Parts: sequence; structure tokens; C-alpha cells
Amino acid sequence: MRKKMKGVTLLELMIVVVIVSILAAIAYPSYRQYVAKAKRNEAKAGLLQIATLQERFYLQNNTYTTDLTNLGFAVATDAPSESGTYVFRVPNANANTFDAVATYQNTDDELGKCATLTINGQQIKGPGPYNDCWTNTRR
Repeated sequence: MRKKMKGVTLLELMIVVVIVSILAAIAYPSYRQYVAKAKRNEAKAGLLQIATLQERFYLQNNTYTTDLTNLGFAVATDAPSESGTYVFRVPNANANTFDAVATYQNTDDELGKCATLTINGQQIKGPGPYNDCWTNTRR
């Protein structure tokens, strides 16, 4: 008598590969958007931390500072974010206000969307209303 063969045919295997490929093609762009949003949130948190530290420094010294070591960072300028995706700096500061900037460091699609995030002493967040990476969560 002939034994019944058990196993998977090549056709069945190819169908599974096609289905997995289609699912991956659909899921990957969503994953990339999620990762970009997480990196933006890291930059926003860093800028808000700088703004808080600047206010504390102002209360003690009656002026703002461009030196990030005065705010508790390890370097005076170009402090990297936790993942290294953004670099923080305070290019302008005086007795009245400051400007803090987070600059994107990679060269992918995010560079054209939210390459620079800013905040100043009046808590005005930028870039402007037509490219507002602070509040737009659908990018």
C-alpha cells in the first residue's frame, strides 16, 4: 500500500510568502511613521526641558544662557538627544529671551518634514503654522 505523504507543496509555500510580503508592504510605512513621530516627541521633550531649565537659570542669574552646560548638559552646544536623532543648541540668549533649536541629524524622509523644531523665551514653538511639527500627529 502506498503511504500518504505529509508536507507542504511549493505552491502553498509561495502563497504564504506572497501573503506575508503584502502584509509587510502595508505595515512598514505605518511603522516608519510611528518611529518618526517618536523621534519628534523626543525632540519636543528636549526643547521643553531646555525651556524649563532656562527659566530656572533666569531666576538665579537674571539672564538666559547659550551655554548648555549651565543648564546641566554635558556639552556647551550641540547636545545630542537621547537617541542621537536630534541635536539641541541655544543660538541666541540675552536678558530678555532665548531661542532653542532641535535639528534633525539623519538624511531620510523626516528631514523634509520636521528637520528643525524651535522654542523661545515666550514659549512660542516653531516652525510656523504651515509646517507645525509640534501639534500635527498625522505625519
